[in-house]
Amino acid sequence: MAPLPGAELVQRPLQLYRYLLRCCRQLPTKGIQEHYKHAVRQNFLVHADEDDPQRIRQIIQRAIEDADWILNKYKKPNGES
Repeated sequence: MAPLPGAELVQRPLQLYRYLLRCCRQLPTKGIQEHYKHAVRQNFLVHADEDDPQRIRQIIQRAIEDADWILNKYKKPNGES
């Protein structure tokens, strides 16, 4: 499963936050969705004081890769959604 449309447009932390919450909606159960929403919020709180542009770009890229991995992890067999 490829990243959601718009992943290549994510350049700022707020855009990343919204993108990751949209990714959470693609997960199969409410419990899993809430788990990852909580993880997204906690990671934003942890990195809220980050001000190095290079480090921010690195965090954004890694978060998109991780979201793609998680979506693939929960993808149902035979391409079902």
